[in-house]
Amino acid sequence: MNEHHKSRRRSRARATASSIALAIAGAFLTAAPAAAESPAPVSGRISDDSGAPLPGARVSIREQNIEVSTDRQGRYLLPPLPPGPVTLDIEYLGMPQASHTVMIEQGAASIGEITLDRFSDAHAIVIVGSLTDGAARALNQQRTADNTTNVVSADSIGRFPDANIAEALQRVPGIGVERDQGEGNFISLRGAPSEFTSITVDGVSLPSSSPDTRAVDLGALPSEVVTALEISKSLLPWQDADSIAGSVNLVTRSPFDNPRFQLRVNGGLGYNEMGATNDERLSFVASNVFGPQNQFGVTLSASYAQTDRRVDNIESIWALIERPEGDEILGVEEQEFKDYETRRERISFTGALEYRPTATDRFFLRSAYGRRIDDEFRNLLAIVYADGDLLPGATETTASWDGGRFGREFRHRIKQDESWTLSAGGEHQFNVLSVDYALSFARSEETYPSRRQLLYRSGADYDLSYDFSTDPNNPTLSLFSTQEHLNAANFGFREHVDRWQDTMQDEVAGAIHFTVPTTLLQQSAEWRFGARVRQREVTADEERYRDRSGAASPGAFADLLSGERSQNFGYHLGWKYNDGLVRNYFGSQRPSTVSPGNRLLEDSTVGDYAVNEDVYAAYGAVRVQMERANLTLGLRVENTQFEGSAYAYDLDVDGPAGITRNEISHEYTDWFPNLTLRYAFSENLIARAALSRGIARPRYRDAVPRVSFEENDDGSFEVDRGNPDLQPTLSNNFDAGLEYYFEPLGVVSGGVFYKDLTDYVFMLETTGTYNGAPANFTQSQNAKEGHIYGIEFNYQQQFTFLPGWLSGFGVAANYTWSEAELTLPFSVAGRGTSAPLPNHSETTVNFSVFYETEKFNARLSWTDRGDFIDEFNEDPRLDTYWEGRSQLDFTASYDFTETVNVYFEAKNLTNSEGVRYAGSRSRVTEREQFGYLLFGGVRLNF
Repeated sequence: MNEHHKSRRRSRARATASSIALAIAGAFLTAAPAAAESPAPVSGRISDDSGAPLPGARVSIREQNIEVSTDRQGRYLLPPLPPGPVTLDIEYLGMPQASHTVMIEQGAASIGEITLDRFSDAHAIVIVGSLTDGAARALNQQRTADNTTNVVSADSIGRFPDANIAEALQRVPGIGVERDQGEGNFISLRGAPSEFTSITVDGVSLPSSSPDTRAVDLGALPSEVVTALEISKSLLPWQDADSIAGSVNLVTRSPFDNPRFQLRVNGGLGYNEMGATNDERLSFVASNVFGPQNQFGVTLSASYAQTDRRVDNIESIWALIERPEGDEILGVEEQEFKDYETRRERISFTGALEYRPTATDRFFLRSAYGRRIDDEFRNLLAIVYADGDLLPGATETTASWDGGRFGREFRHRIKQDESWTLSAGGEHQFNVLSVDYALSFARSEETYPSRRQLLYRSGADYDLSYDFSTDPNNPTLSLFSTQEHLNAANFGFREHVDRWQDTMQDEVAGAIHFTVPTTLLQQSAEWRFGARVRQREVTADEERYRDRSGAASPGAFADLLSGERSQNFGYHLGWKYNDGLVRNYFGSQRPSTVSPGNRLLEDSTVGDYAVNEDVYAAYGAVRVQMERANLTLGLRVENTQFEGSAYAYDLDVDGPAGITRNEISHEYTDWFPNLTLRYAFSENLIARAALSRGIARPRYRDAVPRVSFEENDDGSFEVDRGNPDLQPTLSNNFDAGLEYYFEPLGVVSGGVFYKDLTDYVFMLETTGTYNGAPANFTQSQNAKEGHIYGIEFNYQQQFTFLPGWLSGFGVAANYTWSEAELTLPFSVAGRGTSAPLPNHSETTVNFSVFYETEKFNARLSWTDRGDFIDEFNEDPRLDTYWEGRSQLDFTASYDFTETVNVYFEAKNLTNSEGVRYAGSRSRVTEREQFGYLLFGGVRLNF
């Protein structure tokens, strides 16, 4: 970024910081005189008989129209009250209702702690430490929330075989996951693209580590790092607007969640069917409070997980192919058979230090770190039909080629994803207002420390054919009958490729929120206002080297082979490379490989870009509390300032002189009105409705002036370019739902949602000319409009009304149906002006049957996501879809003592595969198999 742009950014940052500082100072100066004259707010805490906090408990004053709910630590805050007796009515699902009369003394600031006795009523939940404790906390927080919310507790996450955050979220109504080698990574909320859902850690925005998307890969984060997952499906004015589908907040542990010494250890071993390999996991959490009044607290956690797995993978590249007869058909140009051996390692750390000098003041310092390393060896057999000539008589499913070739490649790839958040702030309750504030730093980084490839290939003189007509999953291929690929003498050295890549996103943010109690229309109310600044810096850098010289050859192909057979879905690919020999070769060749003469100049520059994006936000809202209803009216404004730079390469100019750096900058302001209503028909029958607006800003790589290309063997080009004229996607949202909570612990709910999209950003593939030659272009465009709408149902209950041992059974089930469509800015042959929304599944389903007793629990869980489009093409027959996928899992655990719990997990018992196809299920483009997983472990709770 040039110095002019840097200077502008510094000036904006100073101006914004000064404005926020003046606003904070003014608010405190205004509040200070009143503080001395007004009575103080009154705080308290609700816990169970074990001392654990009860979040989401409803606390109301019988004599007045005042109702509040407890936070995650069981705390609540009442407005200033006159001296005298008041009656507190306390309601908490899973506990008997309770009433307490307390005396408010002159100047008193705390009621103290109220304990609910779970054993005092026959209908109370009495399974101490089981799933019901976590479910109760989650359901109570959902019930008292103003907006449509789902909460998943750490206890509930632990009852499923979900090792990472993405897989834990797939159990939530309306959430589907994308998978990589069998593990969930990106999520889709209510059928929306992954980038429509923001991810935060304790309220700190988490950037993506990928150069290609704003969506956060949640597969990199182990589920052990959180104590709860909070999913907001409709937003409130004080939440960031870049959450069209919703927001997921990862809540890490606080020492005041349960203010006493705690130590939890979890460890175990697993078995993977594919490759007969093992999994390992180990984690611990330590927490305590200290000080004269236990006003200090500290929490530390760490986790380690390792998975060794084999994966079978076949990819087929479908394209329009010209027949000798003069017409075009769909056919396969190339196939790749990938035999993976992977090691995936996750490490995470979290820490929190808190200081609570009074019941109404809190200071905190929190940090979370996660790292995932994928160390992958891949033996590949490629069959390149398009290097030959298509023979007459080809159909869409059968074809013969004259002069095709095949190749064998070994790849060693190490990919590392890291994320780190650090935040500090505080909360204070003054007599006439409350304030909370935070400063934060977040970093996400994706690097490839090693990405080395060694390719041997045959000459282009083989007769090859394929037949997909009988079984598109397992086509009949002539090469596996003639077995020419098994003869090592048929292969000659082709190339050694070395690539590395680094993408880093840093965000510095600051926020402050004020709440001022008041009355409005003779009802209790509060004004809320605040500001937030987010300054993000993004850099993406890639380097590519290739050596095809004879000096780079490690020798004859046969000398590099091991005696181990390479197998893929029953196809014999040959013998695997000796990975030790190849890795030694990679090490010895790196100096020559990275020489300037082997650097692919255009490939090493045109993928690079840099972005500075600053978002300045402010909001104001009023929340009115009526006898049965809570009404929130608010307005948020966000100003976005964007500066970006990227490169283009001129083929007519040799060397670095052909590289041009292009820069852009622009600014836009958007307004986000909000109306949210919560209405209680009764204590347990809750309705919600919301009108809101959200935004999804374009992906960085799409918004910068970037042009990259690849020249094909026939002289044509594949061109990928950015579009600096892209507009952000805006959505006007409507959400409504009805929830009924029933004793002792259950819920049934239904909801509808509608999102009206403007300027949705989609990827378009077109044809044209580049540098005077035919070219296929890929570029993002804005669609005129689009929509997503659907319905959602949820049911959860333990059948405690049944007699005897049958009372341990229960069911948890949810179903979401949605429809989504785009209106394109032009008409496409065979499609018109309508197109499906990428990443949209029509249905997502979860169904679990569980059995719970005081010491034992077991759960059989089924999850299903429908087909969804990955990318759409100019030709609808080449739209790429992921086939819908179901998975059956089983978990069980037993408490030997209050300290020792033993558990067992069985994952993917149906051995479900991952399948992609082009337009029709008969045109399979990718098939992946990863097998089942068995895992056993021990949890220790002190």
